[in-house]
Amino acid sequence: MTMLRIAVPNKGSLSAASSQLLADAGYNARRESAELVITDVENDIEFFFLRPRDIAVYVGSGRLDLGITGRDLLLDSNAAAAELLPLGYAHATFRYAAPEGALADVAELQGRRIATSFPALVRADLAGRGVTPASIVTLDGAVETAVRLGVADAVADVVETGRTLRAAGLELLGEPVLRSEAIIIAKRGAELSTSHERLLRRVQGVLVARRYVMMDYDVPSAVLEKACDITPGYESPTISPLQREDWVAVRAMVPRVEVNRTMDDLWDLGARGILVSGIQACRL
Repeated sequence: MTMLRIAVPNKGSLSAASSQLLADAGYNARRESAELVITDVENDIEFFFLRPRDIAVYVGSGRLDLGITGRDLLLDSNAAAAELLPLGYAHATFRYAAPEGALADVAELQGRRIATSFPALVRADLAGRGVTPASIVTLDGAVETAVRLGVADAVADVVETGRTLRAAGLELLGEPVLRSEAIIIAKRGAELSTSHERLLRRVQGVLVARRYVMMDYDVPSAVLEKACDITPGYESPTISPLQREDWVAVRAMVPRVEVNRTMDDLWDLGARGILVSGIQACRL
């Protein structure tokens, strides 16, 4: 069997969360930040720790089988790679920003200088809007200072909270161009092997486990149907008879964000012995 080769971010906001995701999925985790390659012999996988911006290029060229990167970095790369699975962390938006009160709409970027670390993404977006900038100034980070230093009239950048832009005297312009997060990518059009699919199943199992908890409770049989409406489970709840007459035990997966409200609703219905436990991983 050919060893699967996976690209993983070596630094930045994607790095630690990606390594933890792989560890939770049962793969050898990165132990030292200086490690560039880890061979997981038991799972027939090699992990290559690369600059997040370069990962789409390596995967798109077919040199590596899969990679974890940001959606914004994939789209800016123009690489022959495609998104397979969103991972639910490293959320950010890609936005335009200009000096406060200077511009009212993205259309007013016509004939302006725009500083960004994502030139391909900006160029494609503006072309789709029919906007032609005077120039796109490519910078390697810290684009918020470009207007103050006089090299641009506006900026386009990845935004998490917007505090950095506001501190530089800029305000967001228009709606988000893109909503980004960490994703798994593969070469565009590549056929997925059994090894690819196994890794994706493992990762999906971890992602589902992070979103759900297992809830167990006892409830009178008379209100079982209403209880199941509250906790329908992932497919359906598991119901078992209790020694106590006219009572049953119920087990169901519940979205983590709804745990306390669900417990309140069940208690009001008459359920008792309500217990919540975490899920480490799953296959559904």
